Order: sequence, then C-alpha cells, then structure tokens
Amino acid sequence: MLLLTLLLILNSLDALKGLIMKFVVNGITFSRIILTLLLFRFEPLSTSFFILYMLCGLSDMADGYLARKTGTTSEFGAKLDSLADLVMVFAVLIILIPVLTIPLRDIIWIVCIALIRLISLITVAIKFRKFGIVHTYANKATGFALFLFPLLLAAIGLPLTTVLLCTMGTISALEELLMHLINTDLDINQKSIFK
Repeated sequence: MLLLTLLLILNSLDALKGLIMKFVVNGITFSRIILTLLLFRFEPLSTSFFILYMLCGLSDMADGYLARKTGTTSEFGAKLDSLADLVMVFAVLIILIPVLTIPLRDIIWIVCIALIRLISLITVAIKFRKFGIVHTYANKATGFALFLFPLLLAAIGLPLTTVLLCTMGTISALEELLMHLINTDLDINQKSIFK
C-alpha cells in the first residue's frame, strides 16, 4: 500500500511538472506578445529597439524548442505561438514602414501578402471552425527571414531585402492557402503541400 501511494505521488509530481512546463513554455510565448508591443516605445532601428527585437526572436525559438524537448506541445500553445508571430509581424511592419522609404509597388506587394494570409485565416475559420496557421517549412523560413530583416537591411539594402522577403512571403502564403483549400482536415504541423 505504501508503494502504491508512493507511485501515485510520483505520478502526480510528473503530471505537475508537465503542467508547470506547459505554463513556462506558454509564458515565454505570451511574453513575446508583450515584448513586441513594447517595441512601439522605442525609436525604430535604435539599439534599444534592436535588443528588444532580438529578445522577441529568441523567445520565438525558445518556446517551440522547449515544448518539443519537454513533450509539452499543445494545440493551445501552437495557436498562441501563431498569434504571437502575427502580432510581431504586423507590429514590426507598422513600426518600420513609416520610417523606411519603401516604393509603392512593394507596399502593394506586402498588402497583397497580408490579404492572402487573411483569406487563409478566414478559410480556416469557415472550413474547419478553428483558428490555425500551418507550421510549414516555407512559413518557418519566411518567419526566420523576417526576423533577420534588420540585419538583411544593413547587409544587402532595402530593395533586395524587400524582394527577398516578399517573394518568400508570397510563396509561403499561397502554399498555406492552397493547403487549406485542398485538405479536408486542419493539420497545423503539415510541413509542406507536398507531404
């Protein structure tokens, strides 16, 4: 009886540890939303802005890695991560577009990508009655390239950076929309339209 009680206590501790880890991982993801909103308080592309921006990116890498490593991935965590990514992308666009001299054709391109993403989200909501962004290789590559935006801007200039990011964004947005239109079930972990 003592052994059974001890096993139950240990099992409960494992469950508690998993619950705490989920809370930590989701807390890191939620902190990205808060850190992203704090970006509005700093001069765009200043040292303070860049440090906070890097913390946002590091939290994006840390939450997914920790969730997979500790076996605490969840549908809620995946949705929260997607929401945090959207908040970060739109906040950075809102902050940086006014301070950069982006040609109108590129602004139109960015708006078209945003519209494709919006149509994709609406498609998921109508077709699957859920919120979901698929974690494809193309979406991950685009997200990483967007994260590198300030470095790319300094290294290769605005025109080439814009073409690179918009091309990647268009491909990943169209792939995801096609996946939602073709698939009969929502699988946010589908890596590519070809899988």
